[in-house]
Amino acid sequence: MNKWHELVEEFRTVVLGRSKVIDAVTPPVLFVIVNALAGFDAAMAAALVLALLLGLRRWRRRESALFAFGGAAGAAVAFLLARWLDRAEGFFLPGIFTGGLSLLLAVASNLAGRPLVAWTSYLARRWPLQWYWHPQVRPAYSEITWLWALYFGVRLVAQAFFFQNAQADRLAWLNLALGWPATVLLLVVTYLYGVWRLQKLGGPSVEEFKAGTPPPWQGQRRGF
Repeated sequence: MNKWHELVEEFRTVVLGRSKVIDAVTPPVLFVIVNALAGFDAAMAAALVLALLLGLRRWRRRESALFAFGGAAGAAVAFLLARWLDRAEGFFLPGIFTGGLSLLLAVASNLAGRPLVAWTSYLARRWPLQWYWHPQVRPAYSEITWLWALYFGVRLVAQAFFFQNAQADRLAWLNLALGWPATVLLLVVTYLYGVWRLQKLGGPSVEEFKAGTPPPWQGQRRGF
């Protein structure tokens, strides 16, 4: 039960505390539902209107303009691509592109010795950047980055297959299945494996690193 509470708190800190996932998730979900019930044109209009309403709501709350209108801009780009290609699958092209870019960044960052997951953790937690590059810390982030690269790769191959075969409905459901639900599961695996791996590596915890504590270290027991 303690581990469950720890996971919930970490999820709130890293995901809900610093990102606006609802804005990214709800327009595609609405698109899938309306597309099945009323067709592509109605689905595009509904997704675009919802994204705009979410942006206006965040703007009224005086939140970041990037968060407020990023979702609406993304939906508008998707709409224009779908119209330009005259294919419903065009709606998902921005997501396919960002997925491919994520795969490229994950692989390139690992090959460069600066794993992508370490950067995302740093942006969320603001721990000392040099701690992530410690030889008894970095391997944990490298291994998790390879796991994320595998996830990005599998999703990209599946998306490309459905796009090439003009299967918009299946592409939509694939994006939902391998989108937010799969990401949550991957975050749980990332956290549990990452904390366990840091303990096995025997490196310093963040606080020990800050204090310059000499080995042997107790290691990172919570947070990844």
